This record gives sequence, structure tokens and C-alpha cells, in this order.
Amino acid sequence: MNAESTLTIAAKLIEAWTVETRTPEANRLDVMVDGAHLLEAIRVLVDEGWGYLAAITGLDTSVDSGVMEVLYHFCEGAAVLTLRVSVPRDGASVSSICGIIPAASFYERELREMFGVRVEGMQGPKHLMLPDDWPEGLYPLRKDADLTMKEAEANGDSREG
Repeated sequence: MNAESTLTIAAKLIEAWTVETRTPEANRLDVMVDGAHLLEAIRVLVDEGWGYLAAITGLDTSVDSGVMEVLYHFCEGAAVLTLRVSVPRDGASVSSICGIIPAASFYERELREMFGVRVEGMQGPKHLMLPDDWPEGLYPLRKDADLTMKEAEANGDSREG
């Protein structure tokens, strides 16, 4: 089976929760899913044995938009299906998928730590990559992250006085 027919199968499996679809390049399908139905869409993919979770990533397109996206990348051979969920920048939140795919824990922790997206039901609240003394509320992969104070602290510089 080729990637195109594999993606057609995936699209049919999740069409009930699809808001919009795009084909950014060959062998790829991006599907905007209503966040309220994300777990249902993922459950169907898993139950039907369609691919595997390759990554969960955050996307901060701009500060002015007021939204970010959480992307769930699934692969089946050469086919890549990305489920996209739009979340507000302030109070960004998605449900944990670890009840369906336990290995998603690493990606969910990274999403919380780097983008500040709260993952409801997530296990393991400790930092994954950042030091334990990292400032609360500073998410390094957000476009509005001001890392200058953290850099100055790391270099032993003091901006006071």
C-alpha cells in the first residue's frame, strides 16, 4: 500500500473529528482536530493499528495571534499524519494521551516545559530538560520568551545596581 492510500485510510478513520485538512507535501496530511475530541481521534488510530506516535511538538506562530498549536505526528511507513490542535496562548491546555499511548509522557513533559502548555492528567511534573531552578513561567520555545535575564544569570552577570 502506498503512502497516499495509507493517508486516505487515516483521514476516513478520523473524519468525524476533522475541522480542516491540508496536504503540505507529498506523503503528508495535516488535520486540524477539535481539542475536545483529540483523545477520540487518537484512540481510533491506535485501535485500528494505524501507525505510531513519532512526536508531539508545539508551534508558536506569533505572539499577536493569541493561539499556539500542539501537533501530534503519527507515521505509517512513508506516510506522516499530523493532528493539529489549536490552543490559546494564555492558559494553553490539552488532555494527556498517556492513557492511550504511555510513551507520550516524554513528549508531553517537553511540551509543558518548553511551551507552557498544561497537559491535563500528565504524570511526572518534574523538569525534563531545564534545570530545577529554571524560572517559573519562562518557556524557552515561545516567541515572546525573554531569555536575556536567564543568560545573564548563567554568565554570572548582575543587572542590578
